[in-house]
Amino acid sequence: MSDAAQPTAAEVRAAAEAVKTALDRHLAAVESRSGDDDPAVYEAFNQLAAAAETYDELLYDRYDEVTPFEIPSAEEALPPYGGPEEPNALSVLIRRDYTVVEPQRLLAHAQRIEEADDESSEASSIVHGALGLLFGEYEPDEIASRHKEFGLEEGDSTLWVTASDEIPDPGEWLEAPFEQVDPEAVVCRFDVSAVFDDEDDEEDDDLESALSPDTDADEDLEPLDADR
Repeated sequence: MSDAAQPTAAEVRAAAEAVKTALDRHLAAVESRSGDDDPAVYEAFNQLAAAAETYDELLYDRYDEVTPFEIPSAEEALPPYGGPEEPNALSVLIRRDYTVVEPQRLLAHAQRIEEADDESSEASSIVHGALGLLFGEYEPDEIASRHKEFGLEEGDSTLWVTASDEIPDPGEWLEAPFEQVDPEAVVCRFDVSAVFDDEDDEEDDDLESALSPDTDADEDLEPLDADR
């Protein structure tokens, strides 16, 4: 960015003041919220995120510095709940990712499934066929709890609970079960990812570094005289 296009110091200061104002409004909205999905809190959150982003950009353009804050964008956050107040039905949507890390272990389990069913086919000798046998034999929750036994490694997973007035008609959504999810009908969601573990590890490392003694400083200390 050229010097002529750089924001002025006054513009950066004004953006900082906007963040302070948005922060106060967000806290006030949280303190007076009417429920877990109060739209006023959602709106204050978006305003705070926008103000923080603007300040961060101006600060970088003017001083080549950044803020230590990371606020998820509005696209990453679920909108406030807009489903029925007293839902009569719910849907649970689950996605779990796995990596096949031990194909031979997977194939061995598939062969045992075939032998127990007194069936003989080539399905258990190929990975995608073995996966079909495995998921046809065991419930998804059991596979999740025994994934290492089956030669699988867990990846990211998410669970969404959505509310509705009534259960859909049989077969209504079978052709595209995950395409018509209304984000405003999501009651809650639970995400599991290695990304969260990495963030926790970094925080633990930072805390450990902050609490650990300075070894160089210890070397400069003279030993205490026991006779004094």
